[in-house]
Amino acid sequence: GKAYVRDKVCQEFKILGKENFRTLTIVANSRKYSNATFEEISHLVREIVSLAETCCTESADPSCYDAGSSALSAKSCGGSSPFPSHPGTAGCCAQEGLEQKLCLAALRHSPQQLPRYLQPSNEELCQAFQKDPKDFADRFLHEYSSSYGQAPLPVLLGSTTTFLSMVSTCCISPAPTACFLKEKLERKTLSLLTLMSNRVCSRFAAYGKDKVTVSYLASLAQKMPSASFEDLFPLAEDAAEVFSQCCDSVDEDCMPKKLSEHTAKACDALGPRDKRFATCCQGKNLVQNYFCISALPPAPAPTLPPAPKPTDGQLCGEEGARRAKRYLFELARRHTTIPDAVLGKLYDASEKARGECCSAKDPHTCLDSKRLRMGEELPPFLEKAEQLCGQYTQLNFLDFKKRLRESLARTMADASPELLGQLVEQRADFASTCCPPNSPPLYCADKV
Repeated sequence: GKAYVRDKVCQEFKILGKENFRTLTIVANSRKYSNATFEEISHLVREIVSLAETCCTESADPSCYDAGSSALSAKSCGGSSPFPSHPGTAGCCAQEGLEQKLCLAALRHSPQQLPRYLQPSNEELCQAFQKDPKDFADRFLHEYSSSYGQAPLPVLLGSTTTFLSMVSTCCISPAPTACFLKEKLERKTLSLLTLMSNRVCSRFAAYGKDKVTVSYLASLAQKMPSASFEDLFPLAEDAAEVFSQCCDSVDEDCMPKKLSEHTAKACDALGPRDKRFATCCQGKNLVQNYFCISALPPAPAPTLPPAPKPTDGQLCGEEGARRAKRYLFELARRHTTIPDAVLGKLYDASEKARGECCSAKDPHTCLDSKRLRMGEELPPFLEKAEQLCGQYTQLNFLDFKKRLRESLARTMADASPELLGQLVEQRADFASTCCPPNSPPLYCADKV
């Protein structure tokens, strides 16, 4: 209700003070409207801060906030609104009163698939900062928050605050280079936490808890194919639980604390059994250890017999969901360079088949027809994906593109040089974005 909204905003305004409230408003709205321009966010922030400043004083009329927020909604619904546009705006504007305001407040853009913030050099940072410190801070907050909008809000706020503190300290320092070096080392854990939590929470938002468990399980299986399902599945479930608790949490300790606890469990379980994991687990800083584990490339696939396929009874039984996950785990450890997006498509297909067939009149016939189709289409598809990502992992980028052009020229002898060039670029773009273990999930699912 409206009183709750006013009380929440005014409480934040009083606790934080105007400047911190303004910073929080830039960060929160840049996350929410990640495709908005800096100018659109600036308009919105000015209005929100002005509303809080005017209506959160002791002497303000009780109707001040309600009237002000109604005027803000009306402005959002106007033909030439200066605020971030959204496909759902028209639907909200068709409603009235509180419903309209709450509907507009709930709108958000789809998060950016690939972070676009590139940190300038120290010299460029100081030039921009000295020219106009306030404008520099606002633009940085907007760009960084829209790029890493899936990181939990407290992580993002901590990261942006320490970055701006570093710039304002080092740009007036007599030895800026030494100052930046020292400050960047101190910020390293927080920078990595922002990067990693943006990645894992993007995946969690795209996949949900069940599929993110499978994705994490497959990733571990590809890094350590000698481990058993029983070794890795509890770790995948634990990671999914951390993301479900912390991605939307406003508790500033949630992500660093729970991610560190999860990393300690993974290191205890896998460190003694694998040299690469052991190396990653040597450091005292668990967030940096987690980053090291997540960046490990896939291990060479061991020689194993074909993955055992679950029976109809197993797929449609009580343990059906677990059986489907186990089968995907078996595929992942046999095809260690197949990207997450491809395995994700396979899991979606298997869940769709279970949903359609297990409730059908004749589950056996239904599953048989699905198996037949999968049996024809899956092996060449897996082989193609494995070859592409395997070469991308093993070769440097120029050699990879050269090898790609040669193999395409062999299979498409009639193709013109232009078409061949386009296909090479298209596949090289897919490989560079979607073969690495931390690829953006929705973007790559479209590309598959």
